[in-house]
Amino acid sequence: MRELPSAAQVLDRVFAGRVLLAVLRGLPIDRTVALAEAVWDTGLGVVEVPLHAPSSRDALAAVARLGAERGEVVGAGGVLTPDLVPVAKAAGATFTLAPGFDPDVLRVSLAAGLAHVPGATTPTEIQRALRTGCRWLTAFPAGPLGPPWIRALRDVFPQAALIATGGVTSANAADFRTAGARCLGVDGALLPPDGLAALAAALSPLHGAADPGPAPA
Repeated sequence: MRELPSAAQVLDRVFAGRVLLAVLRGLPIDRTVALAEAVWDTGLGVVEVPLHAPSSRDALAAVARLGAERGEVVGAGGVLTPDLVPVAKAAGATFTLAPGFDPDVLRVSLAAGLAHVPGATTPTEIQRALRTGCRWLTAFPAGPLGPPWIRALRDVFPQAALIATGGVTSANAADFRTAGARCLGVDGALLPPDGLAALAAALSPLHGAADPGPAPA
């Protein structure tokens, strides 16, 4: 019988060749869908729709339907409590994300067949997450702490695949990548008319560079 892939392996495949996690929060459904499609068109990004409000469930479902047509998967962000996991699954999400680590959210996500990306800020939080098998982590808040923080964490935890999230812009995106961030979680910087193009321009030169992602478990 073929062994099923682990959650970390699922996420390795989701983010293979992708350096951008587009966090589409609080937008009208049509705007969310259009921006998701634009992100996928760049070939650089994975899309997350946070479940921050009841209306966001419809946006997640709409993006997930489009993703299925295009062969793309979608993550449900802001999964802070276990009761949001079935909501994410019903809407078509492939994985869940959170800004912090909650073992109950992790347990329920895995039981539902969804990989989970918890958040971590400190070495203690990262070590705890790694011990549970969570190699992919949202490193939050990246903006205030800066690229040197990512570099220091990667020096100690080279096996962690850090998604630098919170305060990432086109101006600092390349610095976070060269510091060792496997992927960049971006929200507000996507919203200006030229936001996505500016991020793509900053990240494209690094797209084919050596991947600072996870070492073998």
